[in-house]
Amino acid sequence: MEKTFAIIKPDAFAAGYAGKILARIYEEGFKVVGIKKLYMSKVEAEGFYYVHKARPFFGELTEFMSSGPCIVMVLEAEGAIKKWRDLMGATNPADAAEGTLRREFGGSVGENATHGSDAPETAAFEIGYFFSGLELL
Repeated sequence: MEKTFAIIKPDAFAAGYAGKILARIYEEGFKVVGIKKLYMSKVEAEGFYYVHKARPFFGELTEFMSSGPCIVMVLEAEGAIKKWRDLMGATNPADAAEGTLRREFGGSVGENATHGSDAPETAAFEIGYFFSGLELL
């Protein structure tokens, strides 16, 4: 079984969509092996998104991700990384397919409801950033 990292971002949390997103995660056959509600500091968001530090959207992204509570998760399933990315949909909710989380719950490219790892190496870093091995059941 593969593991991936996922976030229900502050926009979706504030809008009350966390329960609906979690329900979809379970409906799609994922096992939630780690879950936390947290409020990322700006420094924590900058560390998490460090790979984007040189990108023009870095400041806006880290401001947004530290603007309110979110839910971080470790999901497990066969092909979890691709499966989660397919369920999330395109980064821009306007381009996301019908039935995807970003199409249903995202508002813009910057505030698009969910995050997911894009590769096994990314998933390993992202999971380790928020979870210790003892927290994964």
